[in-house]
Formats: sequence, structure tokens, C-alpha cells
Amino acid sequence: MLFSICLTLVFLLQLSAGIVGFVFSDKARGKVSEVISNAIVHYRDDLDLQNLIDFGQREFNCCGGISYNDWSQNIYFNCSSENQSRERCSVPYSCCLHNEDEAVVNTMCGYRVQTLDYLEAGEYIHTNGCIDKLVNWLHSNLFLLGGVALGLAIPQVTFYKAFM
Repeated sequence: MLFSICLTLVFLLQLSAGIVGFVFSDKARGKVSEVISNAIVHYRDDLDLQNLIDFGQREFNCCGGISYNDWSQNIYFNCSSENQSRERCSVPYSCCLHNEDEAVVNTMCGYRVQTLDYLEAGEYIHTNGCIDKLVNWLHSNLFLLGGVALGLAIPQVTFYKAFM
């Protein structure tokens, strides 16, 4: 009996999460923007967060939230005169364009690119932000995610009916 109650509860939670996901999918951009901006500010504070941001920027070929200049929100990468970091006006290596023909990887390819204009920076790094790319990915995979949730729900309902 307890198992059936737990199974019903899990099913209802999955169902409500799916409904909320579809209903509020248009608000995804605002939430993604908030999460990415916060992650940029705390980039060097948490190694796991840093690795997640680097993975996302490499996978989506993007840099920052809206553009590469968003990295000025981070205390290590901002261009203020008070910042004495070697990374001043730079962006993380994960923003860099990767050339497969290079024998040695240039990990300083994002050095001082925030001082360059958009076209000049585009020769070294991805200049487009990650927010639009991530939101587009979420929207294009929304039905896939819904299908997976439905695929998990059907056996639960079938199993529940078999034991009731």
C-alpha cells in the first residue's frame, strides 16, 4: 500500500512538472538569463560551476550571456582600473574558436578580447551569447523531454493499475 502511494505521488509530481514546463516555456528565457548572469559572476568561486559553464560554452559555441562582454560582470575578467588580475578584459578559454590544425592549443586566445570590437573579437572567440542558444535548444527539445516524461509515466500507471 505504501509503495502504491509513493508511486502515485511520484507520478503526480512528474505530471505537474511536465504541465508547468509546457505552460511556462515562454518564461524560460528570463530564467536562463538570470541563471547564466549569476553563474558568470561566480565563475571562479566554484570549480563545478566553472566546469559547467565551460562545457556549455564549448557545446553551444557561445560566450557569456548575451555577448562576450558579459564577462565584465566577473571580478577577474572586468576591465575596471581597480582590477589587477592578469585576466583583466579577457574571457575564459572555453569561449575561444578552436582550430583543429594547431599543434599547440592557445589557452590565452581570449586575452584582452573585451577591448576589441565585435568583429575583431570574432577572429579569436565566439562572440554570440549563450542565452538565446540555450533557450532555442530547450524549445527544440521540449517535445522530446515531454515524450521521455510520458514514456516514464505510462509504465508507472500500468504498474499502479496492476497492483490496485
